[in-house]
Amino acid sequence: MPELPEVEVVRRGLAQWVAGREIATAEVLHPRAIRRHVPGATEFAARLKGRTVISAERRGKYLWLPLSGAEEALMAHLGMSGQLLVVDPHAPLEKHLRVRLGFTDGGPDLRFVDQRTFGHVMLTALVDGVPEPISHIAPDPFEEAFDDEAFTAGLRRKRTEIKRALLDQSLISGVGNIYADEALWLARLHWARPTQTLTRPKIAELLAAVREVMGAALAQGGTSFDSLYVNVNGESGYFDRSLEVYGRRDQPCSRCGTPIRREAFMNRSSYSCPTCQRRPR
Repeated sequence: MPELPEVEVVRRGLAQWVAGREIATAEVLHPRAIRRHVPGATEFAARLKGRTVISAERRGKYLWLPLSGAEEALMAHLGMSGQLLVVDPHAPLEKHLRVRLGFTDGGPDLRFVDQRTFGHVMLTALVDGVPEPISHIAPDPFEEAFDDEAFTAGLRRKRTEIKRALLDQSLISGVGNIYADEALWLARLHWARPTQTLTRPKIAELLAAVREVMGAALAQGGTSFDSLYVNVNGESGYFDRSLEVYGRRDQPCSRCGTPIRREAFMNRSSYSCPTCQRRPR
C-alpha cells in the first residue's frame, strides 16, 4: 500500500496538472470506486460538473482536491493498487479505469485506475480544511500542525510496542510498514521495544529518523515494488534500491554485516538487524 512519500509524489503531480482547472464531466465506470459516496454515481457526477479544483492536499496517506463553490473536496484513498493518472483525453481507456474526470480546457483527463478496487474516491465536507472522514487522524510528521511534544507524550502513554505505535493513525499519520522498519533500523530500535521505556531524547531521534527516511524516499519518487504504484504520469519510484532492511531477509546489514532477519508482525512482516536492533528482554 502506498505510504506518505508515494502519496505526496502523487499530490505534487496533481497540484501541477489539475489545480486551477474546471471540471467539465465526471464519469463513474465502477460503482465500487465511489462506494463511500452514498448518494451514488449520478449525484457524484452532477456535483462535480462546473467545479474548479482549487489545490491538491494531503494528510498521511489521504489525498483531496478542494473544490470551488463550497467547503467541499474530492477525497481519494489509493488502497492497495489505486492510481490517479493525468492522461491525454483521447488515449485509450485503461482496463481498470474506475472514475474519469474531463476538464473544460480540453487538456489531460484525471483518471482513477484501481486493479484491486480497495481504493475509493468520494465527495466530502471539509472541517478546518481537512475532509470530515479523516478529521480525527493525527497530522503527519511533515505538517506544520504536527506537535513533537504531543507525539512524545502520547507515545509514552500507549504502553505498546514501538512499531505498533508508529502505525497508529491517532498518534502519527502516514507511516506504514516499510518506513516504520527503515526508521527503526536508523534509530537502532527493535520493533518490539515497549514505548514506555523510551526516553525523550530517543523519541526525538526516532522522529528524526522517520522524517529522514521518508524525506529520502520522497526525493526518489517513493518506493515501487511492482507496477501498481506510479505517479500521475505513470512512472515508478526507485527508493526500493535504497532500503536498508525491508524485504532484505538474510542479506547483510550495511552497518554491521549481520544478516537481516524477518519476523511475523500483525499478519505481515517486520525486518530488522539482530545486532543493531537488539530484541528487548
